[in-house]
Amino acid sequence: MNQTKVTDLNYLKDVTENDPKAMREIIEMFIAQIPEFIENMNASLKNKQYIELGKEAHKAKSSVMVMGLNDLGLQLKELQLLTEQRAGIERYRDYVDDFIRNCNQAKKELEEFLKDQ
Repeated sequence: MNQTKVTDLNYLKDVTENDPKAMREIIEMFIAQIPEFIENMNASLKNKQYIELGKEAHKAKSSVMVMGLNDLGLQLKELQLLTEQRAGIERYRDYVDDFIRNCNQAKKELEEFLKDQ
């Protein structure tokens, strides 16, 4: 079963003027950030540090948007707003799990893209 791609590199191609070296650097930086984002979100959630969770979601949002994960970017914005309002706390875990699932899929796609370069 073929999974729908979560990444769309058109924005990245646009901002780097399709420069393979610049694209590679930005993609590698994003891939390197994923474990830190996940670790920080999980820790904030576990320790009920919801403001920190929102800040991490905000930080991750720009990175995922550059990789074309626009739906995930919108979800991170929702999570950020919810944490600021201390609302929907029971749904935070779902947002983080979605983030992890999407980032793992993106990582596979981006590593595949880099191999083909």
